[in-house]
Amino acid sequence: MKESYELIIKNGDVVLPGEVVKLDVAVKDGKIAALGRDLPVLPDTRVIDAQGLYVLPGMIDMHVHFNEPSFGHWEGFRSGSAALAAGGCTCYADMPLNGNPPTVNLAALQLKAEAAAGNSAVDYVLWGGLVPGNLEDLEELAAAGVTGFKAFISNPGGEGEGRFREVDDDTLYQGMQRIAAFGGILALHAESEAITATLSADAVRSGRTGARDFAAARPAEAELEAVSRALLYSELTGCRLHFVHISTAAAIDMIHEAKLRGLDVSAETCPHYLILNENSLEELGALAKCAPPLRSPEEQEKLWKVLADGRVELIASDHSPCPPELKLDPGLSFFEAWGGISGAQSSLELLFHEGVNKRGLPVTQIAALLAEQPARRFGLDHRKGSIKPGLDADLVLLDPNHPYTLRSEDLLYRHKHSPYTGMTLSCRVTATISRGTVVYTAEDGLLTEDGGEWLRVNEGQFSR
Repeated sequence: MKESYELIIKNGDVVLPGEVVKLDVAVKDGKIAALGRDLPVLPDTRVIDAQGLYVLPGMIDMHVHFNEPSFGHWEGFRSGSAALAAGGCTCYADMPLNGNPPTVNLAALQLKAEAAAGNSAVDYVLWGGLVPGNLEDLEELAAAGVTGFKAFISNPGGEGEGRFREVDDDTLYQGMQRIAAFGGILALHAESEAITATLSADAVRSGRTGARDFAAARPAEAELEAVSRALLYSELTGCRLHFVHISTAAAIDMIHEAKLRGLDVSAETCPHYLILNENSLEELGALAKCAPPLRSPEEQEKLWKVLADGRVELIASDHSPCPPELKLDPGLSFFEAWGGISGAQSSLELLFHEGVNKRGLPVTQIAALLAEQPARRFGLDHRKGSIKPGLDADLVLLDPNHPYTLRSEDLLYRHKHSPYTGMTLSCRVTATISRGTVVYTAEDGLLTEDGGEWLRVNEGQFSR
């Protein structure tokens, strides 16, 4: 008797770890059931013809801000996850800010989980936070299933009395000791508060409040100093570290060298540091404002070089939206405008367009940066990140030769502004499949908006 499959994706160029093979992918009970040629199609089997398309593992975006609870009007799980699905993402990690209360204790985690339940198009994990005053909450958060902890070495900004706060050195060190004790992982926004606060105050006091003034107030040395300090603490405590949104090649090299010395550390960069540069700040204004800021074209090329050399572990969007009046009001100086890039819907297309189609990087490397390596680093590779029998059928179909110009009406964000609108891309996501269910097609748009589940990280994954 022939094996019965619910879905078969035929004739696609399937991106496996390290190779691309023309194969059929069969799905049953939400899992990848088989890979092969001419797999049997029964009358009740749905068939998707992927001729001319890549079939990639769904992106895992380990860094988004959907701002719930309390600030869902900035984005929210429903619109944010819809945008991710449209961009080929099948799992994401929501940060503990900029919602209020931030996710720094069990009660706040419960509020976050309630806001997400039934409101996500794709699966998700949740970050906890390390802030002054919550050292006693860390182990309980870990036991409740957070994927790790996020801390800021510089002021994170935000609104509200109870907002997320940056760590002082003592909190950072003690937090790393405690997180190491139960095998957790700490993600760090690494910019020196002493450097950035001093330079920013001086710039504002002197009336230097333009785009390039903002970039100059957050120089590369602020990133390098914070990374160096955190690596020292990691060496002393044994805490696993993940550095988010690294913007300079020198910091990537520093983290890579620490890894070669035996430290359990990893580095993430973002599409905006690879696609945009400090010239974009003047061209696009606050749409391109983020922290760390965009760097020079020369620094951008160095970042591509270390990425091509395999020194970057993963790429994440750092999607950080806000209402337009907080970013685009003409009365705001560049320093006053909200600092965050809205870009989660475009990560895969941007990286394929620039990395594969323009720079000739292997599609397998882009898939590893967006899916395989995030899954491995954060304990999801028993379910996600690769196209292998037994794993979740999280797949994205991408047409590598489908030029289109991104319009604001294409965006599924709550607020449809992005620095990438108006850009002509050479490829397009045509379908996204989450655990065997087609959740998005370019032709029909979002097909389901509530099928995602919270994937709690268990104790076994913390000690990987």
